[in-house]
Amino acid sequence: MDPYVLGIDIGGTKIAAGVISSDGMLSRQLTCPTPVAAGAEAILQAVITLARAVISDERADNNIVQAIGVGTAGHVDHSRGVIIHSTDTLPGWSGLPLAELLAQALQLPVTIDNDVNVMALGESRFGARPSFRHALYITVGTGVGGALLWDGQVWRGRHHTAGEIGHLLIDQSEGRRCYCGQTGHLEAYTSGPALMATYQERTGDSIRHDLRVIAARAGAGDAVARQVIVDGACILGRALGGVLNFLDPEALVVGGGVAELGDLWWQPFVSALRTDLFPGPAHIEIRRAQLGPTAVLIGAGWLALRTYELARA
Repeated sequence: MDPYVLGIDIGGTKIAAGVISSDGMLSRQLTCPTPVAAGAEAILQAVITLARAVISDERADNNIVQAIGVGTAGHVDHSRGVIIHSTDTLPGWSGLPLAELLAQALQLPVTIDNDVNVMALGESRFGARPSFRHALYITVGTGVGGALLWDGQVWRGRHHTAGEIGHLLIDQSEGRRCYCGQTGHLEAYTSGPALMATYQERTGDSIRHDLRVIAARAGAGDAVARQVIVDGACILGRALGGVLNFLDPEALVVGGGVAELGDLWWQPFVSALRTDLFPGPAHIEIRRAQLGPTAVLIGAGWLALRTYELARA
């Protein structure tokens, strides 16, 4: 019988957990807000409570969860299951032995990784087909993150920070402050919150609108809203063009809430991206991610499945 595993997605806004089968199908998904203001212990307890609820419901249907995979924000030592570093997106998360704590609480083997690495695994296995041997995966949402799959394996780097593309320096003046505390980083100009901040600056609107509101205004003819989205897309595209020249992968796969705004964002992004590409990378395949907001959950499930199968081999 095919194993069932639990995927967990831990982000700064919400926590999600769901059951994933060996063919990548997601079921019995539950979510809850991330109790960021209450700190790391409260976040951990929220994860445990949500996971127990899903596992209990699955047992009621006589389906036994065999392993757990987790995708979380932050720099993650995948081999030890420890959070190396995290920004205030998840306060107090740095240094947490997350895999060990979850395994003790849930009595199941737990494997963890950075959320964008996990997203890349999910897209590679179940989403943006065909799978590529060498590909760069980018997510543009609350932050800007990246993951590099080389020869089909996640390249994590010596210190577990490979793929942190959102922290490329693009403004050497005293520019906007990034979540990491530094200024002038790509994420501070191109993420969802960055676009909302730009709209506020240009309009003087004191209300911090949801990005979907700004996109709707752009679609209704708001020239400032439209330009904000286009400018953010172009800044990201030009920066990634240099990255593609440097890495020369087979493909670029792009996902996240900002990328899902549609052609208003996508077309200027691709146009700007291709502006400075060398002749070889100019032919790179650029794909939209296919798994949407469930990419981390499904990728975390795939991570757990691989770990479970290796343990049984």
